[in-house]
Amino acid sequence: MDLPSLVVVLQGALSPNPDERKAAEQSLNQFQYTPQHLVRLLQIIVDNNCDMAVRQVASIHFKNFIAKNWSPNEPDEQQKILQSDKDLVRDHILVFVPQLPPLLRVQLGECLKTIIHADYPEQWPLLLDWVKHNLQDQQVHGALYVLRILARKYEFKSDEERTPVCHIVDETFPHLLDIYNKLVQIVNLSLDVADLIKLICKIFWSSIYLEIPKQLFDPNVFSAWMILFLNVLERPVPLEGQPADPELRKSWGWWKVKKWTIHILNRLYTRFGDLKLQNPENKAFAQMFQKNYAGKILESHLNLLNVIRVGGYLPDRVINLILQYLSNSISKNSMYNLLQSRLDTLLFEIVFPLMCFNDNDQKLWDEDPHEYVRKGYDIIEDLYSPRTAAMDFVSELVRKRGKENLHKFIQFIVEIFKSYDEAPVEYKPYRQKDGALLAIGALCDKLKQTEPYKSQLERMLVQHVFPEFSSPFGHLRAKAAWVAGQYAHINFSDQNNFRKALHSVVSGMRDPELPVRVDSVFALRSFVESCRDLNEIRPILPQLLDEFFKLMNEVENEDLVFTLETIVDKFGEEMAPYALGLCQNLAAAFWRCMNTAEADDEADDPGALAAVGCLRAISTILESVSRLPHLFVQVEPTLLPIMRRMLTSDGQEVFEEVLEIVSYMTFFSPTISMDMWSLWPLMMEALADFAIDYFPNILVPLDNYISRGTARFLTCKEPDYQQSLWNMISSIMADKNMEDNDIEPAPKLIQVVFQNCKGQVDQWVEPYLRITVERLRRAEKSYLKCLLMQVIADALYYNAAMTLGILQKLGVATEIFNLWFQMLQQVRKSGVRVNFKREHDKKVCCLGLTSLLSLPADQLPGEALGRVFRATLDLLVAYKDQVAEAAKEEEAEDDDDMDGFQTDDEEDDGDVSDKEMGVDTEDGDEADSIRLQKLAEQAKAFRPNDEDDDDSDDDYSDDEELQSPIDEVDPFVFFVDTVKVLQASDPLRFQNLTQTLDFHYQALANGVAQHAEQRRAEIEKERMEKATATAAA
Repeated sequence: MDLPSLVVVLQGALSPNPDERKAAEQSLNQFQYTPQHLVRLLQIIVDNNCDMAVRQVASIHFKNFIAKNWSPNEPDEQQKILQSDKDLVRDHILVFVPQLPPLLRVQLGECLKTIIHADYPEQWPLLLDWVKHNLQDQQVHGALYVLRILARKYEFKSDEERTPVCHIVDETFPHLLDIYNKLVQIVNLSLDVADLIKLICKIFWSSIYLEIPKQLFDPNVFSAWMILFLNVLERPVPLEGQPADPELRKSWGWWKVKKWTIHILNRLYTRFGDLKLQNPENKAFAQMFQKNYAGKILESHLNLLNVIRVGGYLPDRVINLILQYLSNSISKNSMYNLLQSRLDTLLFEIVFPLMCFNDNDQKLWDEDPHEYVRKGYDIIEDLYSPRTAAMDFVSELVRKRGKENLHKFIQFIVEIFKSYDEAPVEYKPYRQKDGALLAIGALCDKLKQTEPYKSQLERMLVQHVFPEFSSPFGHLRAKAAWVAGQYAHINFSDQNNFRKALHSVVSGMRDPELPVRVDSVFALRSFVESCRDLNEIRPILPQLLDEFFKLMNEVENEDLVFTLETIVDKFGEEMAPYALGLCQNLAAAFWRCMNTAEADDEADDPGALAAVGCLRAISTILESVSRLPHLFVQVEPTLLPIMRRMLTSDGQEVFEEVLEIVSYMTFFSPTISMDMWSLWPLMMEALADFAIDYFPNILVPLDNYISRGTARFLTCKEPDYQQSLWNMISSIMADKNMEDNDIEPAPKLIQVVFQNCKGQVDQWVEPYLRITVERLRRAEKSYLKCLLMQVIADALYYNAAMTLGILQKLGVATEIFNLWFQMLQQVRKSGVRVNFKREHDKKVCCLGLTSLLSLPADQLPGEALGRVFRATLDLLVAYKDQVAEAAKEEEAEDDDDMDGFQTDDEEDDGDVSDKEMGVDTEDGDEADSIRLQKLAEQAKAFRPNDEDDDDSDDDYSDDEELQSPIDEVDPFVFFVDTVKVLQASDPLRFQNLTQTLDFHYQALANGVAQHAEQRRAEIEKERMEKATATAAA
């Protein structure tokens, strides 16, 4: 496509008519890979005679195409851009980037970033020469712009990947220093000068972020840079030209220069301000930095900060960074000595006022309370907030230098409380009181453990915090709720004070001002956690939940959801009457949060975080009502749309949380509905597309489908679940690019099929064994080898004759059994087994080996029979010992749990959940309790238990295992019964076997036989007790 035609197509892409726009986009896509297309786009972008809107469309298309196609994703993928076109783009883009207006420059800057990251230095060795040449020419701005992108490529690189940095610094830093020197001498401080200095600062920052280039270790070179940085730090920012709008003002060029200078000096101080942290080669440099510069920077910072004491302006980020430097100086004696002479002024006239409610806060509170709440709870805002930095400074001061400063600071706060109490209403220092309350809340950890304050906290709350619950000022009502929450965990000598605070916080949830309502909910969480008598909350639970959902309709805040989770956790099954309403409200809140997150397109958007919180809260509710299956039927229609949508690529941000909900729904519902079965294909598609990292999480619901919906799994042909499972497992196990750790859920799923579908999946035994054997030959990690061997053991238990026949047909029977016996015999120096460490592993192997004993003589000759018999005896004894050891540990844990475990409310209400106590509270609840523990631990079971660390002697407890039909099979009884059948069906063969056993194995056989009878009696007793309990229920 020639140049004029391309301009016409790009104009079409701007058309208000959607059909014309679509046709233009199709045309662009059709011609994008043709030779010269990229070059023509670049010609349009740089053509000043061309319409600006067309140039902008061209720049966006150019950027997107380069991002997608400049370098192939896979090593063997074909290049989509001709080398000659790449050369032309590289040659011309450097010349034009600095000349373009900002709107276009930003797009081409992104292109340049993509190209540099892909091509420098190998495919673009002359780039640095171009930069170096233009630093000495008229193109200084362009050269600095390109050098900034180049330096950023290595900002977070370390070791060998950082090697090119030395060459870049060698070639360019002398010129940068020269340019910087000339710039600081210019009298007319224009914004162009500020822009150039800012670029130099950013280049320097990227070059030193992880490591100081060796050239800067030269004291003369380093000193030359530091003189310039300190010059810029100390020089007042020009007053002329500063924007009046505070948002524009903080990003004004000269304030940006100040910010980047402080950034650099703080980074150097973090790296070299503490001699104890230095490796030997940096020690001399660190000593030089401390001696010559750390104190000077401190002085400059204090002078700069003094501006706000006298009513001057500093951007929030600058204040924040300076206070970070000062906080880092408190623990260092030499620096603290410098700080001390000015500490009182700093603390009481600069830092404390920053903690007080101010005009900007009031303006935001009145005009946009939602934004006020968002800023208050946003972690990212904390990075820029002077108030957070001031709180951190005070906390660090009383933590590291408490003896000299804690009492002094508390006296100051007490004076504020006093003057507030004494002043008439119209003259009360409301904002100072707000700052004092913030300080008391921020210091709660220190005050809770320091006398005399520790014993006066309750009185302080009653005298100075509680009255503000009814303050005419919203910000003080909010602060009172927040401080009360900080101290909710103290031991109140008068429970009426705890009750008063709790009810005030609950009333705050109905406050007319939104920030008060949100802070009250946040505080409520602490009160619920520390509440000893749930009867305090129980009567008001319905209205509490109503207020919650009104608030969730107004704001997206994950802290709201945390509080709800705490309430659900605390009340457990008592939440049953509210479960449906809770899930409906949380689902509605979830959709609102997702819509906000999609609109904002920000990964760390509070809406996205709150969405995750909503799903987590739903899981908490489902867990709390797990023994009430009918509730799962009620909530399913509400949760299905979330599961359906979020199991696709739309749900990647919340995938883990959604899978947890699917796991609960498929485990605790009375049966798995047809609607729930419709999620199976979605999980399979997700696994094939993007979700391989979530394979262990997906395994949980898949296991539930197969074990709890076995009939449908076996009979349904549309869709064919068995075939789709095979397609997924075989593809993953055959993939040579997948690590051992990544495929572990696959053999576990084969085991689930064999154990749950005994005698009903004969056609799948051979294919599954074939891929298992193939993968076993490539396996390196011992944990995966054990899992694959357990698939063979399960196949033997499924049908020993068929499995042995298949292994012989594949020509691998001898190889597999030799490997298996070798793995069974491997022990460490300590005597601990290397393989099959868990009870479950041993049991599966016992059942597989025992199943072989039932085979006739023509399939299992005498020698093999003896070998299998002895290996099984050894394994049964090891299994018995491990079970006994686990029981002993559990008993000890139960004793520990019961020691002083009950608190007042538990003695009153008996509402401790059986899961927390580790014992069952109700007759007949045992099975439910075990099911809940099993599911809660199920995800853990699917994580690798063995990182192949030969030094690790971890014993893996079996509470990490999933439920399966073999739970009901006792390996000792199964072994003895199988041997009895052998004895009855072929007495001579049995006699030959016993005669080949030495005394040791005969003794083991007798012991196992006795233990089997004991187990038989125990199992019968358990069955009778369960039947009695069920009848009684």
